[in-house]
Amino acid sequence: MVAPRREATPGGTRPAAPLDDAERARLLRGAHHDPHALLGAHHVPGGILFRALRPFARSVAVTAKGLRAELFDDGDGLFSGVLPLSEIPDYRLLVVYDTADDTELHDPYRFLPSLGDLDLHLIGEGRHEELWRALGAHPMVHEGVSGTRFTVWAPNAQGVCVAGDFNFWDGTAHPMRSLGATGVWELFLPGVGEGALYKFQITRPDGSYTLRADPMARRTEAPPATASVVHVSHHRWQDDAWMERRGERPVHEAPFSVYEVHLPSWRPGLGYRQLAEQLPAYVQDLGFTHVELLPVAEHPFGGSWGYQVTGFYAPTARLGTPDDFKYLVDALHRAGIGVLVDWVPAHFPKDEWALAAFDGRPLYEPQDPVRAAHPDWGTLEFDYGRKEVRNFLVANAVYWCEEFHVDGLRVDAVASMLYLDYSRGPGQWTPNVHGGRENLDAVAFLQEMNATVYRRCPGVVTVAEESTAWDGVTRATHHTGPGGFGGLGFGLKWNMGWMHDSLQYMSKEPVHRKYHHGEMTFAMVYAYSENYVLPISHDEVVHGKRSLVSKMPGDWWQQRADHRAFLGFMWAHPGKQLLFMGQEFAQGAEWSESHGPDWWLLDPSYAAEADHRGVRDLVRDLNERYTATPALWQRDTVPDGFEWIDGDAAEDNVLAFLRYDAERSPLLAVCNFSPVVRQGYRLGVPPGHATWEEILNTDETRYGGSGVVNPDPVKTESVQSHGRPVSVTVTLPPLGTVWFRPG
Repeated sequence: MVAPRREATPGGTRPAAPLDDAERARLLRGAHHDPHALLGAHHVPGGILFRALRPFARSVAVTAKGLRAELFDDGDGLFSGVLPLSEIPDYRLLVVYDTADDTELHDPYRFLPSLGDLDLHLIGEGRHEELWRALGAHPMVHEGVSGTRFTVWAPNAQGVCVAGDFNFWDGTAHPMRSLGATGVWELFLPGVGEGALYKFQITRPDGSYTLRADPMARRTEAPPATASVVHVSHHRWQDDAWMERRGERPVHEAPFSVYEVHLPSWRPGLGYRQLAEQLPAYVQDLGFTHVELLPVAEHPFGGSWGYQVTGFYAPTARLGTPDDFKYLVDALHRAGIGVLVDWVPAHFPKDEWALAAFDGRPLYEPQDPVRAAHPDWGTLEFDYGRKEVRNFLVANAVYWCEEFHVDGLRVDAVASMLYLDYSRGPGQWTPNVHGGRENLDAVAFLQEMNATVYRRCPGVVTVAEESTAWDGVTRATHHTGPGGFGGLGFGLKWNMGWMHDSLQYMSKEPVHRKYHHGEMTFAMVYAYSENYVLPISHDEVVHGKRSLVSKMPGDWWQQRADHRAFLGFMWAHPGKQLLFMGQEFAQGAEWSESHGPDWWLLDPSYAAEADHRGVRDLVRDLNERYTATPALWQRDTVPDGFEWIDGDAAEDNVLAFLRYDAERSPLLAVCNFSPVVRQGYRLGVPPGHATWEEILNTDETRYGGSGVVNPDPVKTESVQSHGRPVSVTVTLPPLGTVWFRPG
């Protein structure tokens, strides 16, 4: 009910002209595009008009130096009055509620916009590479007053309000203003600071309401709570030395051995800071050069392992604050370990408080619901053709690299982005303008993302999980390939073909492996078409696929021997290595996010300690030999870094090949995937070396093997073999891999 008007207040206030009924209604239902035009202080004939919207207030007064004037109660939480002043004073509002003491506060509607024209221009162009600095919640001092600027992109909304724990989650008192055609809404709230909880209360085009988490929130509540949190970073980085040197050598010409980690289950119960006390030391001891973290961006369902993201700019609050995550990255860097994070721009979940139909209409997803729906995961795909959505994602990639100092992004599900018909049957997709199946918008987005990250973040690498034969995944974006597309611009690509073929081979009983020999050699047919990572990832040890050691045939001894021999083959093969946690010590059980690795297997009191500790010792030695041997990484991506000695010994289940560094110094790798010892096995070798010494043997007893080794250097003989004038004879252990180098 509208309160009766009074002729004047004791403070000299006279009534203001009433608001237009339509304007008043729009304001009260949170559907006004410019509340600042109605609220705050404005020049009118005869003085200054003050108007405030304070639902449930008993009274509102204007206070300034030498002034206190009550405003008239206009009903519905509106208060107004005209004071006989010539200029707008530096005023406050004194608000009185029935259930609280008087509250004196700055009026949010007295402030000019706190977002600059350049920011708005870049947002409108879809080219704001530091979008997180413009949108979201930012504590700041504006016009001399401390508070928080809230900004959000919601172009279809009738109106947007800020709701939070500072206004009892009722946004009525805090409507935002639209900043023109950009679709950005803005409001500076004095007195709101770090740690405040908030969401955006959006009035949809149909007049209904939705309460949404901030897409740009840099911190969130811990799930299952879903509010965004106003955040200020206080972390002081101590990794200057790492950051200065990380780009000295191109990643494809450097050692790159990755330990993949699902942080919540690596050591269940540990937060980021506790992980920082344990993870760097563990990884450093094993000699991995990098860790790759399963998505740390906020996600509502833990069982998604982080791959269904709702907070693209916020590390998950399950393990701590954003500064806590920075502390972990800092600790890894100071231990000499690079950090990659999995990044998920392929899709997002449908949770009604997050991105889906954000402002009442499809916004981050395509307009066509058939095109928007991801057929595999019950999620929504991004609309890569919309410049603001591309900007949201490109800036997000830069954000993780710049704000959190991460050294790489492993981009998830690239294949699902590249093809319009991915997991879709006839009639479920529409060809592109050329009649093809390629998603041209996704191609352009990936090219822009990679080009931007590499330009802004020296030393960072992007890695594609791409499972098809798309041409030029790791080709530079300005180089056009046979398909007519420029390269996608990634630094590395997961070699899914190598992974599938080699695991298929290893799963066979040795007596049958000769019929599958080509599965171990075929990867060399295309080894130099891209810059590859050899991945034994989390995807291969869940959902009934069994752990790596459990994929192997035979009894427990044979399984572990195969496991060790396979790792020796993997570390010697062209391409970088990635191994998921638990596989470094031959865990027999599948990984589960609910309990993580079976660390008890490494307990010194465990009777068969060589079963698992021995495998971990092997991984440590593999990494040590690998990083110390340029032949194993320096020429990974060019043909002259590899040479077969014998790739056709199918009857023997043997593979023998050479790796070369830039100086043509060789390493000889020989794999025997049969369970028999092969004495006096002759192999042709490069001339010029009198002896070859064994530097790694996966069958050593300390690894849990049978101890069939080559204890002394083997001498080169002038006996032709494998098309070479000189050769050596070696002993090959059963189900073992041996590395030799010239003595």
